[in-house]
Amino acid sequence: MISTRIGIFICTLCVALGGCANSLNTKADKEDAVEYRKAADQGDAEAQCDLGVCYEVGSGVPKDEVEAVKWYRKAADQGYAEAQKSLGDCYAYGVGVKEDEVEAVKWYRKAAEQGNADAQCELGLCYSIGSGVPRDAEKSLKWGRKAVKGYRKVAKHGNTAAQIGLGGCYAFAVGVPEDKVEAYAFYNLSDSRKSTDRMAKEMTPEQIAAAKKRTKELEKEFKK
Repeated sequence: MISTRIGIFICTLCVALGGCANSLNTKADKEDAVEYRKAADQGDAEAQCDLGVCYEVGSGVPKDEVEAVKWYRKAADQGYAEAQKSLGDCYAYGVGVKEDEVEAVKWYRKAAEQGNADAQCELGLCYSIGSGVPRDAEKSLKWGRKAVKGYRKVAKHGNTAAQIGLGGCYAFAVGVPEDKVEAYAFYNLSDSRKSTDRMAKEMTPEQIAAAKKRTKELEKEFKK
């Protein structure tokens, strides 16, 4: 069974990306799904991945995890990194397919090698805990550092998903030493209330105060 550490991390990222959400069936959502399907049927990998997301969360179409996997796979087979990472998540959690940690690592690796920071982070976690691969601290650090570098590059431009990604790296010691204060600060910077509430349960009042102070420092740093 895949570690709950990975589960917490992935669901934290889902919050930032609008995933792990309730069904979205507005007129605009349905129109988007129709457009995605038109392009997906013509082989557009990005549209195939977008359509997979629609089916996974029930946005504009009935929720159907098996159908989501179908479209993720089509895009992933074309080398689309985001779909490869999503397919890895499906195998990690048994979403639309039978849970398979080895297969999850396979797809995380494909996406990670293309520079997908989320996949790099997941791969680092897998090596850290021995999920789908033997434990390997050196490889965990290697992929974790790549993830941190990728997240940091876009986090400074206000990308909340990347800021949450950095928070997760510090929370779970992926590519950097574990640092609850830094993790809370990045979660707070991204305005991820669920993440800060979760971190707060593991922190002292002094640590929380230091983290809030660190958030203000990051705000100034990223405005430069």
